[in-house]
Amino acid sequence: MIRKPLIAGNWKMNKTISEALELANGIKRSCLDLTESVDIVLCPPFTALSEVAEVLTDSDIKLGAQDMHWQESGAYTGEISAVMLKDLGCSFVIIGHSERRQYFGETNEAVNKKIKAALKLDLSPIVCVGETLQERQKDKTFDVVRNHTEGALVDIDAKDMLKVTVAYEPVWAIGTGVNAKPEQAEVVQEFIRDLIEKRYNREVSETIRILYGGSIKPENFKDLIAQQDLDGGLVGGASLEIDSFVKIVKLCIP
Repeated sequence: MIRKPLIAGNWKMNKTISEALELANGIKRSCLDLTESVDIVLCPPFTALSEVAEVLTDSDIKLGAQDMHWQESGAYTGEISAVMLKDLGCSFVIIGHSERRQYFGETNEAVNKKIKAALKLDLSPIVCVGETLQERQKDKTFDVVRNHTEGALVDIDAKDMLKVTVAYEPVWAIGTGVNAKPEQAEVVQEFIRDLIEKRYNREVSETIRILYGGSIKPENFKDLIAQQDLDGGLVGGASLEIDSFVKIVKLCIP
């Protein structure tokens, strides 16, 4: 099955509103003719979602958020809900990023609740899984990835699973300048697809997209995207520059 590649730019805690507008406009101008071949998602910080949404209104580039709470409303100071994200024009949301786990104690249970809340509001979750350097050195990569994947997907049925994207992000490669070798990434991505087939069926496993995230740059992405089980990238630092992000998008086009 041929899966349409997806490139998501995770801007993290970067860009003021004016900077976000400049970046979004630049990417839009450069990618207008590319969206037939590649799905493109921009995930600015919450403060710039509304303005970036306006930039993207007359394009096929999608808007995504970097996180969300699982409740629709309530006394959750500092949080933002799926209802609010939909109201801003989001169609994607990143859930369970390793930085949320590392710095804010996010658990599989929280990730699972967020996925369910996102799906309820027709937001497409980009669900992150991946091991730390210490876990890889102890040969626990597959145990960790299985734990993250199965924990995230508790009580998610096959129909909803078709709306989910999984991002394999080896934590040891995020922001370090060291990315997984293509064959290292492919082994884990194949493992994830096999897990999903066993949990659901072949149709689901062959339909869902698996992204790679971890120090993606134009220089290393060509070999990564050539791997059979890789369908795109969750791009961090390289998504903060127009040229580098656009080059990564273009590498997805045969």
